[in-house]
Amino acid sequence: MVALVAGALLAGLESPAPVLAQEASEMPPLPRPRPDRNAPAPAAPTTTSPAATATEAISALTNAPQPVTLTASISTGGAQVTEGLTWRVFDTTPDAQGELAMVAKSEDATASITLPPGEYVVHVAYGRAQTSDTMTVAPGANAKSIAIEAGALRLNAAVTGDIPIPSDLLRFDLFTAGGSESERTLVAEGVSPNDIVTLNAGTYHIVSHFGRINAVVRADLRVEPGQLTDATLYHQASQISFKLVSEPGGEAIADVEWTVQSPDGTTLFTDLGAFPSTVLAAGDYQVIAKQAQSVFNRDFEVRSGSPQEVEVLTAVY
Repeated sequence: MVALVAGALLAGLESPAPVLAQEASEMPPLPRPRPDRNAPAPAAPTTTSPAATATEAISALTNAPQPVTLTASISTGGAQVTEGLTWRVFDTTPDAQGELAMVAKSEDATASITLPPGEYVVHVAYGRAQTSDTMTVAPGANAKSIAIEAGALRLNAAVTGDIPIPSDLLRFDLFTAGGSESERTLVAEGVSPNDIVTLNAGTYHIVSHFGRINAVVRADLRVEPGQLTDATLYHQASQISFKLVSEPGGEAIADVEWTVQSPDGTTLFTDLGAFPSTVLAAGDYQVIAKQAQSVFNRDFEVRSGSPQEVEVLTAVY
């Protein structure tokens, strides 16, 4: 049944075919199509040679970032530093401002970074000690070890006679060595007693401040690579407190304006209250106490040693 139905359909489709063929033969030929002048020109076929493809692949491989490991040691051949390092890597080509661009940074003791092959400047800081070196990165694994000629300094101070000084009254400033103030460069400011400061090996000018007026001691100290240098500086000074009294050993009078001057009249200290205190270097001074409209004064001497109390009487002393 299926074959017969298909044959009947085919026979019905064959009858009009001659008419169609005759009509087509009587039609004039179609004109040739004209090109569109505004159409873009066909793109030329592109071909990539196997050699060019291989060159691009090799170039991409050799310019890809490569693994770099950075380590540091204390002095040449010394122990490896295991903490407290900051690494910075710079390009060697200055920018428009003449500065080198930083291309990598790490605070790991053993830094693992990636860099394209080329030349770089590696800077490592260990506390306030620091150094730089050049490095060439090549395809493959790269490792760079830098020796830091560094030591450490721990400072303290006391009053002559080994009288301890409260830590909140002490601070230290560290400068590079030099014959004069203008030749020195500040390295660290306001260092607390017993703090360990890591520095490049070398000589430093130390300024110890006891209080905030004129008790100052200076010393030049040498920092050796790989060593901790402990130093104690000694002050010729004392802590001084004041009180205004109506009789020796009497009760302090409140609401007093205080002024301390050097022998040449320079004002060194001012305060308001019943029990002001400060630190002064050994020497001669004058204290002025003003209470309401009354003014009292006294000359006094500071001796280096334990804390002292200066009484000012509300009468001619």
